[in-house]
Amino acid sequence: MEIDPRRLRVLLAVAKRGGVMEGAKLLRLTPSAVSQQIAQLERETGVRLLDRTHRRVELTAAGRLLVARAERIESELVEARRELAALSGRVVGQVVVAAFPTAVRHLVVPAIARIAAEQPEIGLSVVDTEGPAALRELRTGAVDAVIAEQDAAVVSAVPAAGRGGPDGLAVRTVLEDEYRIVVPPGWAARIRTVADLAGVPWIAAPPGSACGQALARLATEHGLTPRRAHVCMEFPAVLALVEAGLGAAVVPLLALADAPPGRVAVAALPGVGHRVVSVVHRVGKAGPEPVVAAVVDALGEVAAEFGPPPARG
Repeated sequence: MEIDPRRLRVLLAVAKRGGVMEGAKLLRLTPSAVSQQIAQLERETGVRLLDRTHRRVELTAAGRLLVARAERIESELVEARRELAALSGRVVGQVVVAAFPTAVRHLVVPAIARIAAEQPEIGLSVVDTEGPAALRELRTGAVDAVIAEQDAAVVSAVPAAGRGGPDGLAVRTVLEDEYRIVVPPGWAARIRTVADLAGVPWIAAPPGSACGQALARLATEHGLTPRRAHVCMEFPAVLALVEAGLGAAVVPLLALADAPPGRVAVAALPGVGHRVVSVVHRVGKAGPEPVVAAVVDALGEVAAEFGPPPARG
């Protein structure tokens, strides 16, 4: 019995993504090409690997056995690439990073320029995806790293820095980005305390975002009931709404980096807190892929230029 390891990789992609169509997207193949590879693998092994009788394609017992072997082979290949990189001093490969727009602008774009100058054999591309969708893409192999944000007061569900969790993910905090409360310029003179914001309209971020978490925390801490007049995720739009006099907003310093002077007023209010910006990536027993580690380092170096890097756990 001859088993082509390349076809095992196809089977692994189908298993990770939960179907032929999604597996084909991951491999950048057509669904028919993936189906043909699976059919050929079934002929090579003489057993059925996929149960196609359900609406969702499921692995048979033989399919699960081969997927487990395919994962071990992938792990060995990662280790081989790590050893070769250590031996040759060369780090080569393509890394796909999922990030939210502010991180793309201020972290990923400078990291691309830095890597191009210092490590030209690494290719870095970006996907504008965030939140649970981005983490799903990371777990199933469509992206190699995710830049995530979270209010610092919220207990994190990701593993401790540099360590692999039960799902094979690790996190490195690269930036502690302080919040500011911004208000229309005409409001600035009357905003002296957080209590002065009681009753004003807010341009709120979605609840699951870091700024959404921050507004909820501030409301609890100061006994406010924010009137969320607008809900907006993108900071340029948030600042435009504030500038138009439509409400106050919680934004991080990174979002204010490109704001023209005088567009909005920054309220001088202490204790607003900060968000934690982290890079989440896959990691094996011996660590991440060398090319991914190089990109994470570059992102950390860029983030450090905005202030002292956070302590690493």
